[in-house]
Amino acid sequence: MSQMEQEILSRLGHADAAERQRALMDLEDVVSAEAVEPLIAAARDSDATVRRLAVSLLEDLGDGRAVPALIVALEDEADDVRAAAASALRELRDAIAATELVQALAHRNPAVRRAVIVALREHRDPRALPLLLAALEDGDTSVRREAVVTLAYLRSPDGVPGLRARLRDPDAEVRLLAVGALAFFNGPALLPDLIAAASDGDWRVRAEAAIVLGRSALTQAVPVLLAALDDAFWQVRKEAAAALGRLRAAAATSALTALLRSEVADVRRAAAAALADVGATGALPALRALAVDPDVEVRKTAARAADVLARPPH
Repeated sequence: MSQMEQEILSRLGHADAAERQRALMDLEDVVSAEAVEPLIAAARDSDATVRRLAVSLLEDLGDGRAVPALIVALEDEADDVRAAAASALRELRDAIAATELVQALAHRNPAVRRAVIVALREHRDPRALPLLLAALEDGDTSVRREAVVTLAYLRSPDGVPGLRARLRDPDAEVRLLAVGALAFFNGPALLPDLIAAASDGDWRVRAEAAIVLGRSALTQAVPVLLAALDDAFWQVRKEAAAALGRLRAAAATSALTALLRSEVADVRRAAAAALADVGATGALPALRALAVDPDVEVRKTAARAADVLARPPH
């Protein structure tokens, strides 16, 4: 530790909070790993600004020994201290941090559990997997949401059964995230789950299911997507049209052509693009009729689709 750093750290004991704040700001350019313990102590200071500055410096150091202090800071009365602590946890990468974070997954406070789950994403520590799977059953909705996102990020096949179970979660956001997470494990075994999600009570989940089904390369998804073209929400109809295009579903030609008359421009545009994808040459007249569509993007998409379909086959 340099003499300058020692002198600055000595000011952390000053009676005036403003002086302690200045000391931490002066420390930014000279801080070293040897300052971890004094900074941990400063993170418990009576002054909220001092605590925030100390936590920010601990983030800069990235030392796993700070995890217990940062966990405490996640429950701080000051919003900016809590935010700084959550940010600091996400930046910790060493083995000590991973061990401390895994242990903190059992914390009584759901806000702490949520922040810890986010922080664990980059560690990819196998010890965390059983606890993340348990977090899928957490009583707090926000914790379940972050657990789903983290398991998707880790892409471990061991997480698939838990993610499938979340498709029946009482929270629509959890179900939506679970559908998106399962996209990383797409395959025939998941088709029944995705078909069920395509009938979910929340339109966002249905739209996400259509997207994932379109990426599945499974022709068995075509009937479900055809049915989704009649969904009450245009967002679902749009994604179903795009998915049918990705699947090159020629059987959808008639239904997609009908969508060119939709009152929603985004749906017309998706249908036009999908008709090009499925090679629906019979839809050329309908596509060319969109040259006078009131929406410029629809006109552009229809023109491109017509151009593709008018080209002679290779």
